[in-house]
Amino acid sequence: MSPSPDSPLIAKEWSVRIFISEHEGCTRAEARLDTGAGTHPTGIGLAQLSSEDHDVPEIGDELATARALADLSGRLQQTADEDVEEATGLHRRTPTDTAWPS
Repeated sequence: MSPSPDSPLIAKEWSVRIFISEHEGCTRAEARLDTGAGTHPTGIGLAQLSSEDHDVPEIGDELATARALADLSGRLQQTADEDVEEATGLHRRTPTDTAWPS
């Protein structure tokens, strides 16, 4: 749906902050969305160092962060589905199949 040429453009900015912690071979990332509306949906991702792996902290950070962002995405999609259902009465659920088991 394109805006009409006469309607003003409304721009919004949302930002995501990533917080990463490591403890005994486990990396935890938290992706927190700031919508500017007082809500802060959050996704969590974990990465565990295998005993066969070389300890490369950056890889754990990347995996945990990717998983946190995927979790945040799923939570945001679920919220949107619930909002659509509440606003329209239509029951719509997006498939939640992801590459990472919950």
